[in-house]
Amino acid sequence: EVQLVESGGGLVQAGGSLRLSCAASGFTFDDYAIGWFRQAPGKEREGVSCISSSDGSTYYADSVKGRFTISSDNAKNTVYLQMNSLKPEDTAVYYCAADRAGTCGEFGSWGQGTQVTVSS
Repeated sequence: EVQLVESGGGLVQAGGSLRLSCAASGFTFDDYAIGWFRQAPGKEREGVSCISSSDGSTYYADSVKGRFTISSDNAKNTVYLQMNSLKPEDTAVYYCAADRAGTCGEFGSWGQGTQVTVSS
């Protein structure tokens, strides 16, 4: 059974940093892509970043480029999202998801989410 568990969310002031973790189990981690998504109240879910565990290719939404960094520790089956220079508009529930095709295209398994709140 594929399981994804996010952690690391919390309350931070604008300009601060947080590191989210996505611990994965139940599948061959090296074959998958792992993406981070977020959803703010009243807004649609949006893709934030993605990493292919096979070749390390990374992708970022324009809104987070230069501030967020995605990385993978394959030995720990964990993907991280380092979030720096946080803004109030980054406030959302952050989810990680797994794409078994490894292309950051279609995500079939999702975690339960972790809340990130950035105060102004």
